[in-house]
Amino acid sequence: MMACRPCATNRILAFILLATIPSGPLAAETLPPLIGGKAPTNLDELWAGFDPREEPLEDEVLKEWEQDGVVCRVVRYRVGVFKGAPATIAAFFAFPKGGTKLPAILELHGGGQSASLASVVTWARRGYAALSLNWGGNRMAIGREAWAGPQTDWGRLDATHPPQRNTANHFAGPLAPDDYTLDAVESPRNSNWFLVLLAARRAVTFLEQQSEVDAARIGVRGHSMGGKLTINLAGIDRRIRVAVPSCGGSGDIVDGDASVPGGRRDARTALELACISDNAYLPRVTCPVLWLSPTNDFHAHIDAMAWNWRGLPDDRLRFSISPHLNHRHVDEHAVTEWLWFEQHLGKAAFTMPQTPGIDLQLETTGGVPRVVVTPDRTQPVRRVDVYYAIDPHALTRFWRDAKAVEVDDRWQADCPVMNLDEPIIAFANVVYDAPEPYRAASQMTDNGLAGGFVISSRLRSAGPAALRAAGVRATDRPDRVVDDGTRGWHDWFRLNWGHPPLWAATTRKLKDPKWRGPDGARLAFEVICERDNELILTFTTNSWGAMVPGKPPIDYAVAKPLRGSPDWQTVSVRLEELVATDPAVTAPPADWRTVTEFTISPSGTTVRDGTKVKVDGTAWVGPRAIRDLRWEGGEYPRHQTTGVTPDPHDFRRNFDDAIRRSLEQEKLDAK
Repeated sequence: MMACRPCATNRILAFILLATIPSGPLAAETLPPLIGGKAPTNLDELWAGFDPREEPLEDEVLKEWEQDGVVCRVVRYRVGVFKGAPATIAAFFAFPKGGTKLPAILELHGGGQSASLASVVTWARRGYAALSLNWGGNRMAIGREAWAGPQTDWGRLDATHPPQRNTANHFAGPLAPDDYTLDAVESPRNSNWFLVLLAARRAVTFLEQQSEVDAARIGVRGHSMGGKLTINLAGIDRRIRVAVPSCGGSGDIVDGDASVPGGRRDARTALELACISDNAYLPRVTCPVLWLSPTNDFHAHIDAMAWNWRGLPDDRLRFSISPHLNHRHVDEHAVTEWLWFEQHLGKAAFTMPQTPGIDLQLETTGGVPRVVVTPDRTQPVRRVDVYYAIDPHALTRFWRDAKAVEVDDRWQADCPVMNLDEPIIAFANVVYDAPEPYRAASQMTDNGLAGGFVISSRLRSAGPAALRAAGVRATDRPDRVVDDGTRGWHDWFRLNWGHPPLWAATTRKLKDPKWRGPDGARLAFEVICERDNELILTFTTNSWGAMVPGKPPIDYAVAKPLRGSPDWQTVSVRLEELVATDPAVTAPPADWRTVTEFTISPSGTTVRDGTKVKVDGTAWVGPRAIRDLRWEGGEYPRHQTTGVTPDPHDFRRNFDDAIRRSLEQEKLDAK
């Protein structure tokens, strides 16, 4: 059964209207015309008159080949006819050779991306049929070669991303009509989100009709914009049996409730909230869903998820949250996704542990907040990590590890705060051993998670008023030792780790007032570098307007030469050494208070002799490790705050740059 099928009255009205239209191109239109020119005002009206199975797909195989026991195809199918012209979507389809009645996965790519052959081949090797839509219209690639055959063609509409013909971006909110929209009035059917959802629902029909696919076992996964599409598809189409939205689908916080004190509030029109926002689709989700997102994602704010997903029941909902990252995951959380599909598409005898219970206790002896976690013990628990933050800014906050200890059948951790003017937000990660065939997919060795998978708790939070009412005391104090190195890169996120010249480690720890630099201090640490090299130290200030609203972020950098030696050597940096990579900024930062990220890498961007220089990096020889990251000298100001609450204007100003950086990083990942 499918959600939002039109009632008999809607069908009769649509039939009467269509019967009065003269024969010709409009008679074949996929969607009924607006009744009296009135746009839909809710999801039932929006989807009335559309049956994704009704119209012929006219699908075709454009190319077929085999690789490593996997049959690969480039296919194309018809979404529908709009404004008298057909719209067609190209896609990659793959399945294990000889497979029949297989579970199937529909993949929805992110913004600026294209369909992924590598992804469908990976899922085919795992025993699935997989279809990756090229909804964004960018050119598909087979290996390093661009696919030169027929492409996605939206006909007289333009739902590509980035827009290929339309100057308006109808993903960003405008519902007003133009030459490339469906309706001639302001309408949710003019949103590209609606059009791509049409394509996704037709993709489910495509999968249903393939002899290799078991139509009763179809799941969906998607990243970024595809994550939003994933949760929306799960809400509107009951043929979806399981869903994994990645970095998308968190919804909008528009309520005045302060239950999630760090949430960013956006202005949304009533029509957007009723027909386009995740908020409209989330209450309709009935299939099992795994929330797969990092703590600091710019596209799917974790605070918004905590607020909007509070009504989804725990029995069909799980979370797997990667700490410190933005718009990506570490291996162990991707393994959780794999296992989630294995369970709910019936391919393996596996049952995911339940969402761990979490209690944020404010009324404690000594006034120090405490988090208590009760994990599901149906499988052996390897470790429990409790993370908490005291920063209202979701994108730039540092997540402290509270170092949970086991007490009887629960884990508990004290979470001291530095002042009562900012919130506390907490969650827990429970690490389990992955079953045998899945362990090799998570092999990072210095984070204690190799061969494991991670189930996260819900978020718990309390604002300043609740802290004061409970008698919480500000007991925490600044610490000059930022990272002693005993826990590896536990407080950092790492990129390009498989590339010795390009690896980078970044932390937001310097933003936290506990570890923020004293005025006039220098930052020092020790490192082993067995061959002559250099480190580029980059300090990003004011990311997302987190410290000074309305001002852009600025990167300051300095190159530190290193001599080849098996011994530890000291690296230190003073404020006056830092040079902005923006030539328009000629002075170093006045203090350390606006630093939001600190990165060390043998590659990066710096300035030499007044010229911006891209340092490609030299292959690193020796352990990639530091120790005793510390502040030396200087004085602490009397009062330190964490920052400001998120500002929608700063978010919009930085959004496109965040997408650009994410796409650049994904290209490096592919290499």
